[in-house]
Amino acid sequence: MILAPMRFKGFVWPHNPRVYSITFERKLATHKIPFGLHYLQSLGQTRRVLRGEGEFVGERAYDTFKELATVFYEETPGVLVHPVWMTATAWFAGLELRQAPRRDYVAYRFEFWEVEGGAGKTKLSTRAAAFGETGEEAAAETGEAQWHTVVRGDTLWELSRRYGVALSRIVELNPSIRNPNLIYPGQKVRIT
Repeated sequence: MILAPMRFKGFVWPHNPRVYSITFERKLATHKIPFGLHYLQSLGQTRRVLRGEGEFVGERAYDTFKELATVFYEETPGVLVHPVWMTATAWFAGLELRQAPRRDYVAYRFEFWEVEGGAGKTKLSTRAAAFGETGEEAAAETGEAQWHTVVRGDTLWELSRRYGVALSRIVELNPSIRNPNLIYPGQKVRIT
């Protein structure tokens, strides 16, 4: 089976990286209860991280690495298309040379962090990302209120990060939530 080449923004790898790994993580909180027992609460998944390493070989190896470095210096996330991993919106979080580069050989490492919400972002969140706005600024521009239906594992803190809205603002918009540390699946939370 021949795999499609890895791509990020306008850069296409001439051949796929030799090694890569994907890290998935879930934050958990431990709550102690009487008699030495405890229970775990999921605080939700954190970002997924794709790390890898590879080589550029041939006459244009160093030029190809410089093209990749130029993409790294761009201050915006982009679409990462990986031959095995799902397509995701991600930040190019790290680029490292593994040895002194030569014109015909460059060994490198890279790291991408998936943007929270990835492809499942709301229209408002996508607009905010495109224009560099927070969720609050985008909502003010469109005049729309934005709501989120709580699913298992959601926390107000995590929703604040996901939508780019200050936690204090979410608490202010939801006076019916008496305890900001306790929200329930199916509950509607106003974000903006």
